[in-house]
Amino acid sequence: MSNLTITVDDEVLKKARIRALEQGSSVNAVLRELLEAYAGVHRGQSAAATDLIALSNEVQTRRGDRAWTRDELYERR
Repeated sequence: MSNLTITVDDEVLKKARIRALEQGSSVNAVLRELLEAYAGVHRGQSAAATDLIALSNEVQTRRGDRAWTRDELYERR
C-alpha cells in the first residue's frame, strides 16, 4: 500500500470530513473507494452491497418519513 498527498481547499476538506462522518466513513476511505473505482479495481460483492445499503439509507421517500403503504406502491396513475 502506498501513501498519496493531495492539495485540497480547506473548506472543501472540511465539508468532505463532515459528510464522511455523517455516512460513518472517513475522507480517506471515500477517496480510496473512488480511486479503486476509477482504476477499475474489483472491490468484491460485499463492498458493493455495503455501498447499496448506505445509498438506501440516504434516500428519502417523496412523502418524508412516512412509510409507503402496499396500495400506494402499486397505485396506477
